[in-house]
Amino acid sequence: MAAGEGKRLRPLTYTRPKPMIHVAGKPSLQIILEAIKENAGISDIILIVGYQQEKITEYFQDGAQLGLNIEYITQKEQLGTGHAALCAEELIQSEPFLLMNGDILLNPEIFRKLIKKYESNPKNSLISVKKAPDPTSYGIVQFDQNNEATRLIEKPSEELAKNNPYTNAGLYILSPTIFKAIHKTPKSPRGEIEITDSIQMLIDQGESLKIFKIEDFWLDIGKPWDLLEANQYFLNRFELVNSGIIEKNVQILGKVGIGEGTRIRSGSYLVGPLIIGQNADIGPNCYIRDSCCIGNNVRIGNACEIKNSIIFDDTKIPHLSYVGDSLIGSGVNLGAGTITANLRFDNRTVPVSIKGAKEDSGRRKMGAIIGDHSQTGIGATLMPGVKIGPGSIVGSNTIVYKDVPPKSVYIKRE
Repeated sequence: MAAGEGKRLRPLTYTRPKPMIHVAGKPSLQIILEAIKENAGISDIILIVGYQQEKITEYFQDGAQLGLNIEYITQKEQLGTGHAALCAEELIQSEPFLLMNGDILLNPEIFRKLIKKYESNPKNSLISVKKAPDPTSYGIVQFDQNNEATRLIEKPSEELAKNNPYTNAGLYILSPTIFKAIHKTPKSPRGEIEITDSIQMLIDQGESLKIFKIEDFWLDIGKPWDLLEANQYFLNRFELVNSGIIEKNVQILGKVGIGEGTRIRSGSYLVGPLIIGQNADIGPNCYIRDSCCIGNNVRIGNACEIKNSIIFDDTKIPHLSYVGDSLIGSGVNLGAGTITANLRFDNRTVPVSIKGAKEDSGRRKMGAIIGDHSQTGIGATLMPGVKIGPGSIVGSNTIVYKDVPPKSVYIKRE
C-alpha cells in the first residue's frame, strides 16, 4: 500500500511520493520489493498507488528489472488502509496474500520467518506485531496464551498500552475473507476505512488470526529522522562496491560504495559505511563521515564535512560547508560556507515541526531538512531541526531559526 501523501515527511514529499525517498542508495520501496522476492519467494506484486504515482510507475515499470511482475492500481482517494486493500480485491480473488504498509522498513529476514510460520499452519491468517516503547502512537494488539489475536485497539490509554506493549506492525498474511469484512466496515471518526477495524470484525466472527512477533529491526518511516536511522541500518547490511576514480592521497576507511564516473579528489578522507552515487565529484580535502548516502551527480567542494546525512541527486555543496545529520533534497544549491547546525547548546533533544506542531525527534543531534531546488547564500546557518521548503531561497549570512515555507525568500535584514 503506497498511495499516501507522506505529509509528515515534508518538505521532501512535496516533490516525490514517500516510497521514492532514497535510503542507502535505493528508493525505500525498492528495498521492500527486493526483500520480499529474495526472502518470501513472492514475485507477483500489486502496488496500490495514488499520490504522484507516475514517479513510482516510471521507476519500477512492470518490475522485470527486479525479477518481479508488478501491477498497479490507483487509489483515487486516500480513504484509509482498508480502502487501499480493497482496491486489489479483483486481482487477488481466492488466494491468501501478503499485505504490507508501504512505509515500513525491516530486516529482510523477517519475511522468511513470516512465510515459514504461515506454512506451518496455512489455515490461520497472521498479523505481525512489534513491542514498542510507546504503543499509544500506533495502537495495540491484544492476544491470548495461544498467540491468537483477540482485540486491536487504536489510540489506547497509557495504562492499557503499558500492559499491552505490542503494536500492529503493518505486515499481514490474510485470506480473501478480509474483503467481505472491508465491505461491511464503517468509516472511522476520521472518515477512513481502517484495515484494523475489518480484521477485528473477522476476529469477532470467530476467524483465527495468529500473532507473528517481530524481534528484529522494524521501522515505520513516518518522520524525517526515521530516514536517518533506516539509512544507517541498511548501509551496514548492503554490499557496497567501489567503482569510482580515486586520486592520490585519498584515505578510505571501512565499507564505502562509490558509483561509476564518480571522482574522489586528493586529500579527501572517507569513513564508512557510506555510499556515493554515480558521476559525483567530491573534494579536494573533504571529510565524508560514516552513515552518509550521497546521490548521483552531486558536487561537494573543497574542505567540506558531511556526516550522517542523505543528500539527493544533482545537489551542490560548495567549499567550506558543513552538513550534519541532515536531509538535503534534489537540485539543492548551498552557498559556500553554509552550516547546518545539529546540536543545541543545552544538549537537549531537537524538536522538529511535523504537520504544524513541534515533535521531539528524540535525537540529540538533528540538522536541517531541505526541499528540492532550494538555495542558500554564502555563510548561511540553518539551526537544528529547521525545514526549508522546496524552491526557497535563504539569503547570505542569514541564520534560519524557523521553518521556511515552499517558494519563499528568507533573508537577514540590516
